[in-house]
Amino acid sequence: MIVSSLLDTDLYKFSMMQVVLHQYPAAQVEYRFKCRNPGINLVPYIDEIREELHALCSLHFTQAELDYLRSWRFIKSDFVDFLGLFQLNAKYVQITPSPLNNGEIEIRICGPWLHTILYEVPLLAIVNEVYFRNTQPGLDLTEGRRRLKEKIALLRDTPGYHDCRIADYGTRRRYSREWHREVAGTLHEGLATQLAGTSNVWLAWQLGLRPLGTLAHEYLQAHQALGPRLRDSQVAALEAWAKEYRGDLGIALSDVYGLTAFLRDFDMYFCKLFDGTRHDSGDPFAWGERVLAHYQANRVDPRSKILVFSDSLDIPKVMQLYKHFHGRCQLAFGVGTNLTNDVGPRPLNIVIKMVRCNGQPVAKLSDSPGKNMCEDDAYIAYLRQVFDIPVLPEAEPIG
Repeated sequence: MIVSSLLDTDLYKFSMMQVVLHQYPAAQVEYRFKCRNPGINLVPYIDEIREELHALCSLHFTQAELDYLRSWRFIKSDFVDFLGLFQLNAKYVQITPSPLNNGEIEIRICGPWLHTILYEVPLLAIVNEVYFRNTQPGLDLTEGRRRLKEKIALLRDTPGYHDCRIADYGTRRRYSREWHREVAGTLHEGLATQLAGTSNVWLAWQLGLRPLGTLAHEYLQAHQALGPRLRDSQVAALEAWAKEYRGDLGIALSDVYGLTAFLRDFDMYFCKLFDGTRHDSGDPFAWGERVLAHYQANRVDPRSKILVFSDSLDIPKVMQLYKHFHGRCQLAFGVGTNLTNDVGPRPLNIVIKMVRCNGQPVAKLSDSPGKNMCEDDAYIAYLRQVFDIPVLPEAEPIG
């Protein structure tokens, strides 16, 4: 059984789920899976993935897990009570071969947002582990351990970086659950205070680490269908978040419509209200410079704000960013696949993204066009027009 606890997911799933329970309990959504690696044949593993899905759907939160969640300052008691009754239902998930017969698989998740939001992270972890245990049986992890120790030594022992802290963001694309636990434990032991924490709630609980995370793209995408007029949907999403958390979990995600559109909406009120912003696409150096200039233009001291970098990072890139921005603002770095799936074989680049909410297409138009997923070209064009987004290469097709 690959996932043995419903806590084995990222923190932002719980923080978003609480907002859904309190503000959008009737919302209906659809998610789609995509493997961005060309030539990967996942069809032979469909039955095994389905078996793991049904095992996942047999899980309940234990009393100890609920007590742990209840100990968090920003989690409401009624949400924990709801989780005490919660169970994933496999009827909302369909896993089939692609009709193109090209080795790809289709995973569609359709149903109430409240009852499907927890699928994304464990399903991606399941696909990863099933794939690698079939294609790399008995892989010797000696090389992975060597690489991990080199990364730790580079960050820990290079002069001038003792205040540079990283977090583990690697749940979705990890090589395996056991390897993920070993990585987190090794980082904890080797980096001490230079490890800020982990996005994985189960590992945070097991290892005594700080759980980290706020919100994901799906939250802002859903507001394209849930909010007022489309042009105001990003503002509505940020205001709904602030209403729920009253100053907690204050990191805003900046790339659902690209940075220019984000900064138009992220006015002085939001600059002061939110603790910082997160980068997840485009040039991180250019992004950081523009965000810091935006804070200054809105009479906010950038040194009081956090820039969170989380896009395809490795340790050398973390160190470059730290050197460039150190002293000008507070910094945080989330490192994912490069920590939890750097063992030799090429990692899978797989995602599950929301594509519809309440029957309406939703989309992300980030600063990295290859990350975009949408099934409706007309909606993409309309979204660009509404948010005044320049025409870039077309959104990545799903079919």
